[in-house]
Amino acid sequence: MMNKKLLCAAMLLAGLGAAHGAAAQEYDDRWYLTGSAGFNLQDNDRGTRNAPFLGLGIGKFVSPNWSVDAELNYQNPNWDSNQDLNWSQYGISFDARRHFIAEGRSWNPYLLMGLGYQREEIELDNSPSPDSPFQEEEGAVAGKLGVGVQGNAGRARLRAELAYRAVALDDTRAAFINDDVPRDDGEDWFGDVLASVGVVIPLGPEPTAPVAPAPVAPSCADMDSDGDGVNDCDDKCPGSQAGQTIGPDGCPVPVSIDLKGVNFDFDKSTLRPDAVSILNEAIEILKRYPELKVEVAGHTDSKGTDAYNQALSERRATAVYDYLTGNGIDASRLVGPNGYGESRPIAPNTNDDGSDNPDGRARNRRTELNVQN
Repeated sequence: MMNKKLLCAAMLLAGLGAAHGAAAQEYDDRWYLTGSAGFNLQDNDRGTRNAPFLGLGIGKFVSPNWSVDAELNYQNPNWDSNQDLNWSQYGISFDARRHFIAEGRSWNPYLLMGLGYQREEIELDNSPSPDSPFQEEEGAVAGKLGVGVQGNAGRARLRAELAYRAVALDDTRAAFINDDVPRDDGEDWFGDVLASVGVVIPLGPEPTAPVAPAPVAPSCADMDSDGDGVNDCDDKCPGSQAGQTIGPDGCPVPVSIDLKGVNFDFDKSTLRPDAVSILNEAIEILKRYPELKVEVAGHTDSKGTDAYNQALSERRATAVYDYLTGNGIDASRLVGPNGYGESRPIAPNTNDDGSDNPDGRARNRRTELNVQN
């Protein structure tokens, strides 16, 4: 008889699984309510008829593949022998389900494991006792194993489930048989088959996929479009060229190759012998960096008139210009020769008290190479 019950339940479950297509299960950690209805195929040794049952519970997914539920159940079968006598059963079960989810499947199967407590309230006939019938109540631990399928159906989920529930409960009828008389069944536990369909209703708003933050446009502080080492926020000259000397504002700054030693005697524009070695070093620098372009600039001290000093500075610049071009530096790389007279001193020509400063004037009698790129 039990095999027939199992076969019937399996056919019911298969029919339920084929009856509906739903969207694939997705991980959703919201709490949900469950409601189920099904058929309780009673253990033959109970002497009761099969009966419908109802379930109500709450649960949630604790990972993409595991859910846990707490569920109340109620069923009211009748005695086979006397259907006028009450026989009701209710209980609670704590169930864990292992879901086997695969993308693209309408329904996903699961395994069920549960542990709970079942209580029975039954009426017994002990005629001809004047107290007949009387009510007996018993409760015991119940274990449950099962299989099922679950799928999404819009906002709700649907379940179809087949489970076996074992209750460790003494046969109440046998308790009224004298201990000297052998019991007919001798069982102290009963196994019922539960076939059901259910609905799972998540609570709260549906979770939304996290929105990736919009890409942040790079700040000008993080950009250096012309590669001059000054960020675009501070760069006031964004078109700097390679090889230029750049200041903190991103603009080219004049760089002087101070020809230390290329100074001139008072009122002279001829190169002194000690200046030649300095100019030769400058020539090597210019040859090593062929992209450099320089201005040849001559200067004087403050002795003499402005006009005289202007002409003298030009002659000094020309002396250096001619030496450079005569020693392999192409004139296209040279600007000038330019004379600045006494207008750009690098040292004071007089002391603070107004007296003459020969050392300062000697430093001002010079020629410079000012880098132009």
